[in-house]
Amino acid sequence: MAQTILFDPLLPLWMIWALGGASVLIVALAIWRGLSGWPFRLAGAVAVLAALSNPSLQSEQREPLSDIVLVVVDQSASQRISDRAQQTEAALAALEADIAALGMEMRLARVGDDPDNGGTLAMTALSRLLAEEPRARVAGAIIVTDGQLHDAQIVPDLPAPLHALLTGRATDWDRRLVIETAPAFGIIGEELLITLRIDDQGAVPADLAGRAGIAIAIDGAPAQSFVVPTNETLRLPLTLDQAGRNVVQFIIDGAPGELTDRNNAAVVQINGIRDRLSVLLVSGEPHPGQRTWRNLLKSDPSVDLVHFTILRPPDKQDGVPVTELSLIAFPTRELFMDSVDDFDLIIFDRYRRRGILPLSYFDNIRRYVEDGGALLVAAGPDYASAASLYRSPLADILPGMPTARVIEAPFVPRISELGQRHPVTAGLQEAHQPLPDSDQPWGRWMRQIEVTVQSGQTVMTGDGDAPLLILDRVGEGRVALLASDHAWLWDRGYEGGGPQLEMLRRLAHWMMGEPELEEEALVAQTDGQTIRVTRRTLGDAVGPLSVTEPDGTVTQMALVQTAPGRFTAEIMDAEQGLYRLAEGAFDSVIALGPAAPREFEDTIASGLRLEPLSEGLGGAVMRLEDGMPDLRRVAEGRNAAGRGWIGLTTRAAYLTTDVTVRPLIAAWVFLLLALATSLAAWLREGRR
Repeated sequence: MAQTILFDPLLPLWMIWALGGASVLIVALAIWRGLSGWPFRLAGAVAVLAALSNPSLQSEQREPLSDIVLVVVDQSASQRISDRAQQTEAALAALEADIAALGMEMRLARVGDDPDNGGTLAMTALSRLLAEEPRARVAGAIIVTDGQLHDAQIVPDLPAPLHALLTGRATDWDRRLVIETAPAFGIIGEELLITLRIDDQGAVPADLAGRAGIAIAIDGAPAQSFVVPTNETLRLPLTLDQAGRNVVQFIIDGAPGELTDRNNAAVVQINGIRDRLSVLLVSGEPHPGQRTWRNLLKSDPSVDLVHFTILRPPDKQDGVPVTELSLIAFPTRELFMDSVDDFDLIIFDRYRRRGILPLSYFDNIRRYVEDGGALLVAAGPDYASAASLYRSPLADILPGMPTARVIEAPFVPRISELGQRHPVTAGLQEAHQPLPDSDQPWGRWMRQIEVTVQSGQTVMTGDGDAPLLILDRVGEGRVALLASDHAWLWDRGYEGGGPQLEMLRRLAHWMMGEPELEEEALVAQTDGQTIRVTRRTLGDAVGPLSVTEPDGTVTQMALVQTAPGRFTAEIMDAEQGLYRLAEGAFDSVIALGPAAPREFEDTIASGLRLEPLSEGLGGAVMRLEDGMPDLRRVAEGRNAAGRGWIGLTTRAAYLTTDVTVRPLIAAWVFLLLALATSLAAWLREGRR
């Protein structure tokens, strides 16, 4: 029980002070006049003032409350390496027992990895615990961690000591790969620079310090290995060979004894762009379709178009001077012999042999394709004639042989069953809105050249399912044959038109090797914490997807067909890090967040971040490797840490269960005292 004297004045406080002042003056006057009863006058005034102050006695019934200890346990990814998880659980069990033995209560918070790669936010968790508990009961806070906190600057205003118990070993060491700078874009064929560093941390063995092996691979190609110095910034020159996303993977050799290999790899995604795509368009004669090709290629600002139209072949003698037929002479040797390798794509549009190009030039074009070039033949009636391009050295690489028949009849181009799966033609119908009340997906063409397929893949058919668009790979290059010169009808909107721009754009970009249009590919994309994997194929089925997670765990997933030639899978709630994907002969890598999350930037257990915080709050940082410290009660303001022990402040908090208030002295007692002192003063002064 606790008792307290309270005052509840019957008059305003200023009036009581005024009466007190008047009483002092009266007593002083009595003393000045020599009245012997002044002590009784003073006692009477005090009695009256005390009565007006209304003193009361407050009695409280109190129930003592136990002290509370806030405990934060770090269960982030870095706490799962080596034997830190076992150290943590053993320390937590000891804390539970010791806190209970002291008669205190424990409030526990477990902290994992922040979902936005924020690392370990232990101080944030401690602040939440503190906000949920009465500050008067908090006897201290204990954090079980490796010391690598990423919110150390957010220190809660604790009313008690803060202690940290460190996991890990003094002999721990680790090696990590850090990408310092890497460009997001790179021009194909031009050198770019990536800077990286290999850091040795902790007690690195003498025989391993100073040098490390590193392997570098681009888009799953065979890796190249090097031995490089550690703890130095390295500059790596790199040249991209293909457009689109280029995944550059770096892996340093694992060393026996290092804490983890989770930070031994890094992935850099660089978008390869072509400085300028160089396209050579040769039209054998003026016709409506050449404008379609020209508009398509000229609309792309990244394309350098060289276009020549044969206005008069050498066999035509009409007496018109050459100077009136062209602005410049047709530089055949410069184009097809000296500079042919400078072009990314060559298009022959309704071209036939008329003695303009010698056979040796066609032989050089065939060599150009086999070495990685691209050739597109848009065939008209010329392809079925005796002067056909097929009657040249190009016959060895062209996928279709003409039968000499020209089909002059309307037909609707159709996407073949194979074309439904090929990236060039897949989904073309969705790219065009047909005419209302039409049973055709798009307009008809009026002419087709009959060909016999020699090789390649027929992705579109025409009249009577005859091959219309044939794609083929020759050596390192690509060849396409469009067996019609009426694609321009779509461009003119005939019978509602069609997706000619989308089709021709895809065709041109496929021929120039754009990765997004590869027939066989394994592609992965990230969306938040989800990884979406797409397997493109021309086949009817694919095998299971092999997923190697950041921690090395290998799992198998089924790929589900979602569209013709499209098989997909999703990895939900994926952990941040580097994922290796494989299906059959195809593989890919993708990083969710950084390849090495923030948790693995510094893996060596250290109290450097926590020591200033703990010392400022009267606590200490101790290693569990040295043994579990004892827990002791300490008085508030006393030292809370020592050799082998940590202290928790005794708070002596309580809960008030009952409160009673009664007058300190009854009112009639004050009245009696006032009358008695007045009578005594009168009697004393009357005797004079």
